[in-house]
Amino acid sequence: MAETSFPGDLLAAQTRLHQATAELSALLRSLPWSVEPLEGWPGTEHQHTGEVTGGRESSPGWTDEQRAAVARLRRECLELSATVMTHSYWEGFQGADVVKERMRLKAASRAEVSVTTADLSTAA
Repeated sequence: MAETSFPGDLLAAQTRLHQATAELSALLRSLPWSVEPLEGWPGTEHQHTGEVTGGRESSPGWTDEQRAAVARLRRECLELSATVMTHSYWEGFQGADVVKERMRLKAASRAEVSVTTADLSTAA
């Protein structure tokens, strides 16, 4: 990990929060557009170009496993957010200094996520 003045547990929690948020976002992008099975609808054909815009294919909905994975990641993100926000480290700061330190923490932990992601892609 990069040298910072942040407590290790705080930096680790913020780093994992970035990772969990990215995992949740990627998972949601990969899932069908509707949680429940729903019929799609046709798009609208442009009168001059014939291009069809809008509309959706039918959605099969999410499986129980997909619902559980989304719920788990959302719960983890919420718990990690609470851990970071209520950490005793923040008691030493007031006003704008709290915001500056939180932004510094986010930047430091994003650097950790980038290194971890690069290492994973190299290993794969």
